[in-house]
Amino acid sequence: MRVAFVGKGGSGKTTLSALFSRHLARSGAPVVAVDGDINQHLAYALGLDEDEFFTALPLSARTGEIKDYLRGTNPRISSRAAMVKTTPPGRGSRLLRLLGDDEIHAHHVQDVGGVALMVTGAFDESDLGVSCYHSKLGAVELYLNHLVDGPGEYVVVDMTAGADAFASGLFTRFDMTFLVVEPTRKSVSVYRQYRDHAAEFGVPIGVVGNKVTGEDDLAFLREHVGADLVAHCEQSSFVRAQEQGRAPGELEPHNARTLDRLREAVDARPKDWTAFQRHAVDFHLRNASAWANEATGHDLTTQVDPDFRHGPAALATFA
Repeated sequence: MRVAFVGKGGSGKTTLSALFSRHLARSGAPVVAVDGDINQHLAYALGLDEDEFFTALPLSARTGEIKDYLRGTNPRISSRAAMVKTTPPGRGSRLLRLLGDDEIHAHHVQDVGGVALMVTGAFDESDLGVSCYHSKLGAVELYLNHLVDGPGEYVVVDMTAGADAFASGLFTRFDMTFLVVEPTRKSVSVYRQYRDHAAEFGVPIGVVGNKVTGEDDLAFLREHVGADLVAHCEQSSFVRAQEQGRAPGELEPHNARTLDRLREAVDARPKDWTAFQRHAVDFHLRNASAWANEATGHDLTTQVDPDFRHGPAALATFA
């Protein structure tokens, strides 16, 4: 199952992405966490020391090689230059299993705090003023487009802040999207934007209240997000100690139960490969028309394989 954490900047989505990823990993579940936020703080939230470095290659550093690997022998994709972030898999494409024996996981995964982590990569000087962060997220979209995750497997992505996550079709790549909402009007405003955009495409969402200090905060969240509220986290001395570099001890019982509820909400979602493929094709055609045909000099609508059906059966049939 693919899970995204989104929310207003500073709402705590990176912290919750890390807590949820560790919660899954400690249960023995296969999990890959992906840092898709421009600030690239997930490794440190998972426990990497400030004086340590994440040594696995960022996904965005090898986008060309990732394209070459994923397109495989697909005759509809003539070269890496003709493959864009939305190009969907087809017959001959290489599909991925979570943490499988493939060059993408081999080059880009590093264990941090017991969690397999991949990072998108930060902005550098060559990006300033000439590109947006979504150009780097293209590698994440390609990864998710070609991944066949099975029952009891999880991908957890810490997304960009605010409604900016809707600037690409990446928001449709998830089985569940958790909006981290503080009990403030600004945070609720971001929730409303995301809720309305998600509803347009049938994307399932749930709200995780965060930094709740008492009944007044909880009542505020219930008033403004209603039935979308899945669970909430109370102010955490565990998180504060970790952020300050102190030994954090154990997560508070209430917050631990919240992580259980989030997993229950994810596991209750049916896996809809048909909708996944429909969204992938729809956004690819949108991008082809808007910019990609002109940018590549190819008619990218022909990359859609009408006989391809994504999901577990495709691993044996087309991979």
